[in-house]
Amino acid sequence: MAEVLVYVDHVDGAVRKPTLELLTLARRVGEPVAVALGAGAADTAATLAEYGAVRVLTADAPEFADYLVVPKVDALQAAYQAVNPAAVLVPSSAEGKEIAARLAVRIGSGIITDAVDLEAGVEGPVATQSVFAAAYTTKSRVTRGTPVITVKPNSAAPEAAPAAGAAERLEVSFSGTATGTKVVSRAARESTGRPDLTEAAIVVSGGRGVGGAENFPVVEALADSLGAAVGASRAAVDAGWYPHTNQVGQTGKTVSPQLYIAAGISGAIQHRAGMQTSKTIVAVNKDAEAPIFDLVDYGVVGDLFEVVPQLTEEIRTRKG
Repeated sequence: MAEVLVYVDHVDGAVRKPTLELLTLARRVGEPVAVALGAGAADTAATLAEYGAVRVLTADAPEFADYLVVPKVDALQAAYQAVNPAAVLVPSSAEGKEIAARLAVRIGSGIITDAVDLEAGVEGPVATQSVFAAAYTTKSRVTRGTPVITVKPNSAAPEAAPAAGAAERLEVSFSGTATGTKVVSRAARESTGRPDLTEAAIVVSGGRGVGGAENFPVVEALADSLGAAVGASRAAVDAGWYPHTNQVGQTGKTVSPQLYIAAGISGAIQHRAGMQTSKTIVAVNKDAEAPIFDLVDYGVVGDLFEVVPQLTEEIRTRKG
């Protein structure tokens, strides 16, 4: 069976969930070969093997931390040349998509971004995408070179499938452009204790109907009762009620959780483009004609300041 290269997203050896999803999808089209780079790369092997990696190629060098994406592209290209894979899968983060695009240019291949599913095809992997603000679903395949595909988080449930996962050192020669852009400082993001917005299984978002920054604790309380991430519409962000990093929508972040709860969000196309692929959508809005109700699985017409606290209390009660 052909091998499929999987780029590993990890933090100091702790493998992030989107990579486990990639390994699950990769097994549909071949045997996953993982590529882990940077500090702690060697520590990822056990987890990657548990989820189906037949081999784990690792490399660590100061360049991966001290400079922007080019050193990682150099390493992924070296892995590509060593493996000659049937496809290359990369998490669909901002950095992941840049790495994927640069690699595709270097190896002269086509690229598919933001896939939400993957299946084996007669002429190569077939990717499913949600396009035109998630109004349509398409199936696509790359017709030139080795497919480079980025996959959205929460596109597949990670499934364990123990494999050898033998760790192998990847030899990397950095290009002249690898050290062109240096990272001069870093600042740790303040932790809220909530899951990452793009990776969360549940997202609770607030919009214009929340009425102000002082009222967002109502949304946060529901999110915390569910162990969810907190999102916000563009209207709420533009008004300064919530940080831009939490914006869901076409000009914000795209999410695809198992459950998405929209509180006080009208459902403009800009917002829908960022959450329409959620598996189950629930909306609370006092306007029965709000466009969001055309999209939802469950809708509650009512004042969010009455509905959401009751929902939060009910969840807490059931949790004991």
